[in-house]
Amino acid sequence: MRTAWTILAMMVALVATTAAMPAAAAPLRHDHPLIGIWRIMLPDSTCSETYRMRADGSTLVFSNEEVAESSFTISDQPDKNGFYKQVDTITKDNGKPDCSGDITKPGRAVTSYLQFNQSGTLFVMCVEPNLQRCIGPFIRVRGLRI
Repeated sequence: MRTAWTILAMMVALVATTAAMPAAAAPLRHDHPLIGIWRIMLPDSTCSETYRMRADGSTLVFSNEEVAESSFTISDQPDKNGFYKQVDTITKDNGKPDCSGDITKPGRAVTSYLQFNQSGTLFVMCVEPNLQRCIGPFIRVRGLRI
């Protein structure tokens, strides 16, 4: 049985190894639930990742020593089961290790499925549009600039 840490490592590896490139990021609607700053604490609580998700479809990520940028597309509305489809492509990376100890290579894309809680303060990121293989919660951070 895989631990949450193993699943997180698999998700990070997917970002580094998936080869499909998404279309250019399009601006999100001003009230899209993903816009903002999000933090996830790793299961052993020794490392966290912080994501700044911008309305222009770009992301700034801090993970351990890593600083990375990406572009993403995400569905405007959730599917009938409440999942938003997201495709994220790393565009820049400082070449330092992330929370899993990996070094991310730019140019790789990963597709994931996000489901938000009703208040929009938490989401989980899943490999498929179901809750079988997910990481999270990602917690909305208010008032923090990164």
